[in-house]
Amino acid sequence: MKADLKELSKTHRGKIFSDEILRTLYATDASVYKERPLAVAFPEDESDIRLLIQFAREHGIPLIPRAAGTSLAGQVVGSGIVVDISKTFTEIPEVNSEERWVRVQPGVIRDELNMYLKPHGLFFGPETSTSNRAMIGGMVGNNSSGANSVVYGTTRDNILEVKGFLSDGSYVVFTDLSSDEFQGKMAGEKESLETALYRHIYETLDNDEVRREIRADFPKPSIIRRNTGYALDKIAESNVFEKHGFDFNFSRLIAGSEGTLIFITEVKLKCHPLPPKHKGLVCVHFKSVDEALKANLTVLKHQPTASELLDDFILNCTKNSPEHSKNRFFLKGEPNALLVVEFSRDSIDEIEEAAQKLTEDLKSSGLGYHYPLVKGDDITKVWALRKAALGLLFTTPGDAKPVAVIEDTSVAVEDLPAYVADFRKLLESLNLTCTFYGHASSGELHLRPIINLKTEEGQKLFRKIGEETAVLVKKYRGSLSGEHGDGRLRGEFIRPMVGDKNYQLFKDLKQTWDPNHIFNPGKIVDTPPMDTHLRYRAGVETPEINTVYDFSREKGIVRAAEFCNGSGDCRKTHLSGGTMCPSYMATRDEEHTTRARANILREYLRKPYVKNRFNHKEIYEVMDLCLSCKACKSECPSGVDVAKLKAEFLQHYYEANGVPLRTRMIAEISKLNQLTSFWPAIYNFFVSDRFTSAFFKRISGFAQERTLPLLGKTTVKKWYKKRYLPGQKNFPRGGFICLMMNLPITTIREWAKMRSCYWSIWVMRW
Repeated sequence: MKADLKELSKTHRGKIFSDEILRTLYATDASVYKERPLAVAFPEDESDIRLLIQFAREHGIPLIPRAAGTSLAGQVVGSGIVVDISKTFTEIPEVNSEERWVRVQPGVIRDELNMYLKPHGLFFGPETSTSNRAMIGGMVGNNSSGANSVVYGTTRDNILEVKGFLSDGSYVVFTDLSSDEFQGKMAGEKESLETALYRHIYETLDNDEVRREIRADFPKPSIIRRNTGYALDKIAESNVFEKHGFDFNFSRLIAGSEGTLIFITEVKLKCHPLPPKHKGLVCVHFKSVDEALKANLTVLKHQPTASELLDDFILNCTKNSPEHSKNRFFLKGEPNALLVVEFSRDSIDEIEEAAQKLTEDLKSSGLGYHYPLVKGDDITKVWALRKAALGLLFTTPGDAKPVAVIEDTSVAVEDLPAYVADFRKLLESLNLTCTFYGHASSGELHLRPIINLKTEEGQKLFRKIGEETAVLVKKYRGSLSGEHGDGRLRGEFIRPMVGDKNYQLFKDLKQTWDPNHIFNPGKIVDTPPMDTHLRYRAGVETPEINTVYDFSREKGIVRAAEFCNGSGDCRKTHLSGGTMCPSYMATRDEEHTTRARANILREYLRKPYVKNRFNHKEIYEVMDLCLSCKACKSECPSGVDVAKLKAEFLQHYYEANGVPLRTRMIAEISKLNQLTSFWPAIYNFFVSDRFTSAFFKRISGFAQERTLPLLGKTTVKKWYKKRYLPGQKNFPRGGFICLMMNLPITTIREWAKMRSCYWSIWVMRW
């Protein structure tokens, strides 16, 4: 297969990698799963996508589309070729302000899309907690929604058109169709796969009994967030099958299909006018989660734009977070639960009036004990705390972690208190504890039981609670997946959730769209058991490694790396604010993220080497571009300190391999400059001449593309002595440090920004 991949690389304009490093880094996402891919491809354009599909068909190899890789159900983990579109498919080809829509490629980041749309007076509604790195392709694949889904719905509700490639390599456009236009599609080219799709869906759903089965066994239509299997219930409501239905559009089916039906290259999205300028958060404090859920029903009567739940487990995790401890300013005492209720209005007076009415209503019902109204810039701090919930959960030391297994269940809002009460009984029967947070306003809570997946008992509990929760969700006609998708985590339970007949419809649909099963197989239908391909093998002990630094709080360096849960906060770009991670911001490569560095350590430190577990060239290569800026220590919600991890690694790696000449030169740069300052002209010629410079860089280990700094004819010390003598009137007293560089001011600022310099430096251009 390596020879075939090499041959493919000759015509594939983008890069294709099959090395150990990339295959290791792309073996995981933000889920509990791990499976090494055959290769990782970075397509340059649509012709590369078509070429990859052709290659996959010829060799029977799956293609796994991947954007930011933040999926929680293992959607982008698989044994085929992972196709990463996050770096190249990032264009916004067109926006129409009058008709309120925008065309985007799947690698566009949600928050950056809204930055682009803001001057047009528009924005894209669905907002996930990962919105500063979540990409539109992933949001479509999972049918993401977010905190404000009560107002703006899900991604499916905001898709107008999808363009992409079918499994035979044919290019299609799916958009709204009238009944007559639908009939025209069915009468298309006989051998066309696109024609077959329209004929199949018509033959499937043009049956009253089939539609009755769907209405009876699918989740309640009133549940906004419902992603169980393929969205045949939505398609069945279209004008082709219902007299007064909406226009037929396969885009509604594509949303939530997790890359199993089509390879998307462009999406046309519905935009909304910018929301009211004024917002306010009523952060209601409660003594219990049950009280908060009861109050949520009262909250919804006041028409908020969001109502988000946080429990005390998450709030306690913020205490030790450098980034989020400062966001606790609004807390009073030690609440066991919070409801963060957002109001959007046209004036501050309206915000305060809405907050006052809500507070009075809750007080009259005896619900809550503190009702602070947060306004202005402080709103961002509260939402930052809420969005960091997933990462914060992993700051708990030890092997038992809050696990993503039933974290996406969604029921009707009115059923939520009773559902949670039943769920608590289930937890008690299994002797488990759990965290509660999420979207109370739409009936979806992210429930994360604390389980040690490194043990056989823990993996049995993992399966047991998955099975029991599926039964419980079915009791309330809810959805096992609200916005995180089925993937390989919940796919096994789709059959009991929708019934045998409806599940067979899903299998027939997949077979029609993708007869060779090259598009992300093993997701939604025909999934492997949910407790296979886990990150950890049961019973394999975590190695205890002697270290120079103290990792006792994390219970060892391996567990310190395992703090990373894969949520990808380190994939922010420079437009998102913050500093983590500067090397990723510069390269946009996954291997230069904080996540990649933690992953490579976790994998290689667990390899059974006795003498020196750090002695791996693979770790060195992934760590090499880390600037040790410490941004991850403060900005990573899980507190992964890669600078500390890198220093520990290098100590042991250098013990085994020696300190490289380049490293020694950088460490002794002051002495080297002092030595060469006696012959600056000779040194400058040596490092700037094309031939001698290339030779020097080759033996020293510096990149050939790098220009080396030249020395001035006069040192600062000589310059100073020549102009100033102690006791003279012009001798400087105090003042500031002046950094003199023969560089443009803008270059110096960019240099400082890339290296996360927080010092105030006065710069004088020399």
